Amino acid sequence: MALIRTIDIAVNFTDGMFKGIYNGKQHHVPDIATVLNRAWSAGVDRIIGDWWVLGRIKGSSSHCRNRWLFCTVGVHPTRCKEFEENGDPEKHFQALLSLAKEGIQKGKVVAIGECGLDYDRLHFCPADIQKKYFEKQFDLAYATKLPMFLHMRAAAGDFCEILERNKDRFGAGVTHSFTGSTEDREKLLSFHNLYIGVNGCSLKTAENLDVVRGIPVERMMIETDSPYCEIKNTHAGISYVKSTWPSKKKEKYDQESIVKGRNEPCLVRQVLEVVAGCKGINDINQLSKTLYHNTCRVFFPHDLDSAADALLAGHDETQ
Repeated sequence: MALIRTIDIAVNFTDGMFKGIYNGKQHHVPDIATVLNRAWSAGVDRIIGDWWVLGRIKGSSSHCRNRWLFCTVGVHPTRCKEFEENGDPEKHFQALLSLAKEGIQKGKVVAIGECGLDYDRLHFCPADIQKKYFEKQFDLAYATKLPMFLHMRAAAGDFCEILERNKDRFGAGVTHSFTGSTEDREKLLSFHNLYIGVNGCSLKTAENLDVVRGIPVERMMIETDSPYCEIKNTHAGISYVKSTWPSKKKEKYDQESIVKGRNEPCLVRQVLEVVAGCKGINDINQLSKTLYHNTCRVFFPHDLDSAADALLAGHDETQ
């Protein structure tokens, strides 16, 4: 399997599965280092960890020390009640702003998010609270000049209405883990500074694949959203997957194998393969370069033309 350089824009390293914990039970040792080594060996040059709860971001600083690990600062739509839980929404906002500025200085925080709307999980947070604090987080993007890492689930109308009102308050962004309709796709593509992120959840059905076919490569990014959103054998996209890794059940953990049912950054290669396959693209190397540059253009603009090109050519001597 030829090595192809990729970037995974969404990994949830704070999830218990990377500590060996599944449904509250310990099945194996914490293995983030092993997972990262497997990713680097598979050509994943950078990972953006989606650490969206304030306390979890602070607790994840040790992971961010790795040269090629980065993170976001913001509040997920299902957690937006936390703005008001301490009785002082402005204090919570200022804490996020301070954390973002600190992360920028350290070269680790590359976006505001994950923020947006999720109407599939209103039992966690009602729509009015989600909308209020989704809009508030554009103030974070404006103050920090960072791009936005966005979440949209069953809420395209309100989501795009809020985007439209705030389109001049952020430079660029990506709506990640996209599973919407053709109509939703076209709404997002109408914003010139917005990209669409796809993962295994974006590639489940034949209808999903049709929607992905219509996303211009120049407006796309790829991700795993691991440890979730793996490409399963029941998914429509599986027929395009070419790369495989040995796997074992969590009860029979082996660090040389991936854990069955747990997604990993190395598997972003499979997302790339499905995108290429469903779009009829034969030159997967060129596709990967375009997607890599899309990601650098938004999250790593300072080295778009130098380090990114060196990485893609396989000649980065600074890693």
